[in-house]
Formats: sequence, C-alpha cells, structure tokens
Amino acid sequence: MKLKKVIGELDPYVPGRSQDEIANEFGLKKEEIIKLGSNENPWGSSKKSIEAISNELQYINRYPETNLNDLKEEIARYTNLKVENVIIGGDGADEIIDSLAKTFIEEGDEFIVPLPSYTYYEYTFKPYGAVPVYGKWDLEKNTVDVDSVLEAISNKTKVIFLCSPNNPTGGIINKKDIETIVNATDALVVIDEAYVEFSVENNVDLIIKYDNVLIMRTMSKVMGLAGLRIGYALSNKKLIEYIHRVKPAFSLTRLSYIAALETFRDKLYINESISNGITSRNFLYFELSKFSDLNVLDSKANYILIGIRDTGMNAAKFSKELLKRGVIVRDCTSFKGLDEYWIRISIGTMEENEKFIGILHDFLDNIS
Repeated sequence: MKLKKVIGELDPYVPGRSQDEIANEFGLKKEEIIKLGSNENPWGSSKKSIEAISNELQYINRYPETNLNDLKEEIARYTNLKVENVIIGGDGADEIIDSLAKTFIEEGDEFIVPLPSYTYYEYTFKPYGAVPVYGKWDLEKNTVDVDSVLEAISNKTKVIFLCSPNNPTGGIINKKDIETIVNATDALVVIDEAYVEFSVENNVDLIIKYDNVLIMRTMSKVMGLAGLRIGYALSNKKLIEYIHRVKPAFSLTRLSYIAALETFRDKLYINESISNGITSRNFLYFELSKFSDLNVLDSKANYILIGIRDTGMNAAKFSKELLKRGVIVRDCTSFKGLDEYWIRISIGTMEENEKFIGILHDFLDNIS
C-alpha cells in the first residue's frame, strides 16, 4: 500500500476531548464535568430546531434537499446579502475549506496563514498539494502582523486565510488591515468569521466591494448546532457558482437542514445566545485576570487564550490537572505558532463559570 507522500507526513488534526472520554479516564460523572474546551454553545440548541428535528425523523429514509433555497434565503436575510451570495456546506465550515482547495489549488500552489490560527486550513489544503506559507499573529497586540502577510505573498499564492476573531487568540483584524491585504493581491482572501457574532463586527460589505473575498461562517458556535455540522460561505455570485461545481450535492442531512432553517428563524434564541455568550466571556476575563500567574488575552470570541508559563507548568500538565478536577480546557500545544505554555478556555454557563473559577483557585493556591 502506497500512501501519497503528503498524507504520511501530515500531522493529524487534534480535536477537543469529550465528556465521555474524560469521565472514563478519570472515573468522573459525565454530568458533573465542565466542558470548556471546544467553543460550543453551553445553553443548548434552539427549542424550535429540536422540535423541527423531531417532526422530520419520519422522513430520514429520503434523500435531503439539494438546492436549500429557503435556508439560503434565511442566511441572505441574516447577512443582508442575496441568495446568489450564499453557499451552504456540511461538516461545519470545514467542507467549505475543502471545496476551496478543490476549486483553487494546483500542485505546488501556496496558501498563507498567520500563526497561530485555526489548524484545519493546513490539514485540509496540504493533501491537495498546497504549500503553507506562514505570516504572523502578534500575540502582544492580539491582531495580525499585516507586513508579515504582505511579505509572504508571491506569484504562487492562491489563498490567504484571515481568521477574525482568530482561533485560538480571540483577537480581531480591523477592516483597514484586511483591505490592505485584499488590495495587495489577486489571490482569494478568506475571512473566517466563525465567531463573528461575539465580536459584533463583520466584513460582509467587502464581498460587494471586492471580487477576491470570501467569508466563512458556521452554525456550530452561537447557533448551537455543533453536533449537526453546518457551515456556510458568502461571496460574489461567480465564485459561489464555481464552488458549487465541486461541493458534494448531498452534504447537508435532512435533520441538519431543518435544524438550521428553524434556528435562523428563531431570532430570540440567536439574540439571547449572543448576549449570554458575551456576558459569560466578560465574566471569565474579569475573574481570570485576577490570577497573577496567568497571562489572559482579551477576546472578542467565545473563548479566552491564557498563557500559563508563570505557573511553572506546561499546558499538558496544567490541563491534565484540571481534567482530574472535572474541567475540560484546550491544551494549545498543537497550534503552530504557540509554545507549550498556552491553554484556551471556552465560555460556560454562569454556574459552570463560577464553579470553574473556584476549582482554579483551589488548584493554583495549592501549588503556590
């Protein structure tokens, strides 16, 4: 058996750990574990979407819809764009990333990622023969180093990924800097807005202004549908048509489609999720900033990146100690551009947040 060389050399994607996995490993009760590692909506999904799924179960023997026009109409209204500007994908936004690689990448083409950032860009693009070129994310300012991206652009550059708010740092890229990069190249500039609702800023207007901009979003975060894997992208009509040529026709299941449709229609749920998420994040930032041994980065997402070097532990040990105490956080050692002294903490309900802060106090006070 002969693998493609790039597959043999590819570092596997490292997902967050599940409550079941941790409960089994440490002998804990699943329901008592606080999951703050995967940037999910801790308040659950829209009740309207759950009811709609229940009503749709009798039809799962049938193939799902393919054109999804009513869902596209809801997304177009939500984003103040037209249906022709919308494409929907399964597997969160990850299928969109894969479709972009199929659409743009020839063997040896380059793509740019400012590090640290979402690792799935590289995980998806490299099997198609794409070569990663790295820009820099300025951790001190918590925004992109624009010059590093501009210097990375070459005649082989096909795609530039700009994650805003950035995963895992939580920082945003201001629109002026994005436009500087867009104007410097004819490569596709992909703005990953998976966490955009928490930042209360977006770049949708750039789609109208430029023909080399695409915005990716997901329903796994504020929309509370991480388990159903739904994403979408926004761009000009011509580019959307090209991507449709390579995207799987039945990538969205019947249940995912129905849940997405009802969630977009549930405006009260969306607004409450945004408000609750920002309140939770601000509480965590305020409380975590009281720990003198923690370097807490300001965030515009639903998670916070924390430097732990001054605790005397690396991320593997720190996160394992929290796991023993029933708290799942993200060890960020697998993120290129970060060393082994960073963890990421997702928002929880206020009850979970308060319990977590108490556990953290006991933990850090006992090692001081």
